Amino acid sequence: MNQDLILVINPRPIFTRVAIYQNYNVLFLKDIMHPDQDLGRFSHYLEQVNYRRDKILSELDENGICLDCIQAVVGRGGLMKPVKSGIYEVNDAIVSDLKSTEYGDDHVNLGGILAKEISTLYPSMRSFIVDPVTVDEFSELARFSGHPDFDRKSIFHTLNQKAMAKRHAKALMRKYDEMKLIVVHLGSGISVAAHCNGAVIDSNQALDGDGPFSPERTGSLPIGDVVRYCFNSGKNEAEILDMLHYNGGLFAYLGTYSALEVDSMVAKGDEKAAKVFEAMAYQVSKEIGAMYAVLNSEIDGIIITGGIANSRWFVNKIIDRVDNMGTVHVYPGVAELDSMAQVTLSALRGDEAILDYK
Repeated sequence: MNQDLILVINPRPIFTRVAIYQNYNVLFLKDIMHPDQDLGRFSHYLEQVNYRRDKILSELDENGICLDCIQAVVGRGGLMKPVKSGIYEVNDAIVSDLKSTEYGDDHVNLGGILAKEISTLYPSMRSFIVDPVTVDEFSELARFSGHPDFDRKSIFHTLNQKAMAKRHAKALMRKYDEMKLIVVHLGSGISVAAHCNGAVIDSNQALDGDGPFSPERTGSLPIGDVVRYCFNSGKNEAEILDMLHYNGGLFAYLGTYSALEVDSMVAKGDEKAAKVFEAMAYQVSKEIGAMYAVLNSEIDGIIITGGIANSRWFVNKIIDRVDNMGTVHVYPGVAELDSMAQVTLSALRGDEAILDYK
């Protein structure tokens, strides 16, 4: 195995996606599955750090990856303080904030922690995160909520949104920082963001219940009913947040987290599945309309990306409502691993500034 390899890590609830890159080429890609009997030993995902670390190292070793040849490990950026877009070397402050869950509690926090854990085992290996989900470029007006005790926060799928927007601009031989785009990420969570000349100036808060519902998240709910539910349901804070984050959306309505399974149900004539799926597309379309207004009805296009973009039925339901606003470009799947590897490679070569998290 040649040297100068980059290990990329994207942790998800029931698996850890890992890849090895050399330059811009993928040499190895694997979803390391974590069975229920393994995860059942842990009361919280942060207790899984050593378990996941060892699984990653074992998988790489079994596949003949020279661990001493890995120049850098980059993890998916998690919930931390609001930061500017870019690449950060993982330091004690990042690890501390991710472990504290002060800024949010989600499996994505494992990315930076695992990167640091692995790099400490190999003296020549450096650890990074790229475009964490708390990148904040919001305009001043976007921060207002309706009450001074609550500020709207920038929490969205920064990594894939930026990567796809830049890829689209490059395909058009244009500069990302000279375009106005609406980008829609359709995954387990859904984010719709206004990209204005290189900055994301507004987006729905894709974690805590804002914007469209998704395969697992509730999205925006009637706030008065939510308040009454909190006081009368007998559920504690953790249980309420769990409902908002992981037990809403398609799962709550149809009992599955898989949008592609729902797509199959629709194709087989399931009327309830079709109505719920169309309602999700309806809400995505509404959010696109909101971002269209944010950009003063002047856009260079609408980008639809993420795993659910593989459902032609679902995407067409959106296009039917929004194509009068601008040209819709569909890029199914995600570019998160590629983006993390490419930015890290650029940083190691001195072409990208490495930012300091304090």
